[in-house]
Amino acid sequence: MKTRRIASFEASAIGLGCMNLSHAYGAPPPQEAAQALLRAALDLGITFFDTAALYGFGANEDLLGRTLAPHREAFVLASKGGLHGVDDGGGVKRVVDGRPETLKWSCEQSLKRLRTDRIDLFYLHRWDRKVPIEDSVGALADLVREGKVRAIGLSEVSAATLRRAHAVHPIAAVQTEYSLWTRNPEIAVLQACREIGAAFVAFSPLARGFLGGELRDPSTLEASDLRRTMPRFAPANYAANLKLLDGFTAIARGLQCTPAQLALAWVLARGDHVLAVPGTTRIAHLRDNAGAAEIGLSASTLAQLDALINQRTVAGPRYDAATQAGVDTEEFRTP
Repeated sequence: MKTRRIASFEASAIGLGCMNLSHAYGAPPPQEAAQALLRAALDLGITFFDTAALYGFGANEDLLGRTLAPHREAFVLASKGGLHGVDDGGGVKRVVDGRPETLKWSCEQSLKRLRTDRIDLFYLHRWDRKVPIEDSVGALADLVREGKVRAIGLSEVSAATLRRAHAVHPIAAVQTEYSLWTRNPEIAVLQACREIGAAFVAFSPLARGFLGGELRDPSTLEASDLRRTMPRFAPANYAANLKLLDGFTAIARGLQCTPAQLALAWVLARGDHVLAVPGTTRIAHLRDNAGAAEIGLSASTLAQLDALINQRTVAGPRYDAATQAGVDTEEFRTP
């Protein structure tokens, strides 16, 4: 597996986003199957594992800790704080809290669940707009000085917020959704990361399964599947988006790769500072994804893909209005 640099360490260019194993995409797989997938990832040369306190409200970190703690020196561990679950008596609800004391508490809880004494890359999962970004990053910098965190990351932030944060402490990585059908990082964040020497980590690089080509009817998704709330998966928008897949899969066939591999190869081609963390619950898909690191794309193929699937040809925004209000990423202007 090819590697790319994050701060002072090397990580596999294609990592594993672990959220699917505990959270958001319907019922998670049985624990035994989830653990088998994590071990298979290591065997395939995947050395970059991405989790968060939010995923399964701690269950995902606990899963990684129970499974991977014996192999702790073999991989780069990323987790996130500042967005977690709180039981208010009516059930567990997600809460954004970027106060310094909360971030330090969150890190301590993550360390316990992950069964480790340090987290290689600890992200601020969401910027809490009630707290200056400088204060939140200052707390994360304290964790670096204490040896509990090796490097700091931010998730779903704008280039302006990134630069404010970087003035307080070096930011090693920014994680944001990025794929052929979510191009927002191209507005400013990709270049800002390059300029300050930060890695860019693309989550949902397969467009939440769309670019894998297997999901033809989103009405078959489980009721608890996060995609049911996303405008691009609404019936009319998804029917329009499906029309883009024929040309996309034809390009993949011509290159003798799978659609998923083509989508991941496109992401990695956006810059040598870019890594991808696709998620999956299937070992067959895991192997398929890992193979994408070896695929090179010509300038003409990249141009074909860019013209076919982009912010102008995809139907529907990536989030509804309420969810969009919780992120700090740049948005394309509507014509």
